[in-house]
Amino acid sequence: MKRIEVVAAIIHDDQGRIFATQRGYGDWKDYWEFPGGKMEPGEPPEQALKREIWEELETRIEIERFVTTVEYDYPTFHLTMHCYWCHVKSGCLTLKEHEAAMWLNKTVIETIKWLPADWSVLRYL
Repeated sequence: MKRIEVVAAIIHDDQGRIFATQRGYGDWKDYWEFPGGKMEPGEPPEQALKREIWEELETRIEIERFVTTVEYDYPTFHLTMHCYWCHVKSGCLTLKEHEAAMWLNKTVIETIKWLPADWSVLRYL
């Protein structure tokens, strides 16, 4: 089975909300996820996450701490996802690759259609 290693940012704000992005392509189109992406060979996870968030959202983030690593088997690949608790350092979260985005509070965070691996992170949080 194909293996993919990615990083994900759990971006929070001062109001206790979490930032989520909606996929606009592929088999999982319209599902919600934490922003991030694939690591390049030899790239440290924190560096990959900062690069991916800049490329996807034109935003600089501050990584506060490591949260968890999720191992998840999708039908066509195995995903390893390293997740980090972050906040916006600069920038305005401009969507470059996603269909939509929103800040979610505790009352709505479980009502949207999350990707399965990302849903397991929510259960962990």
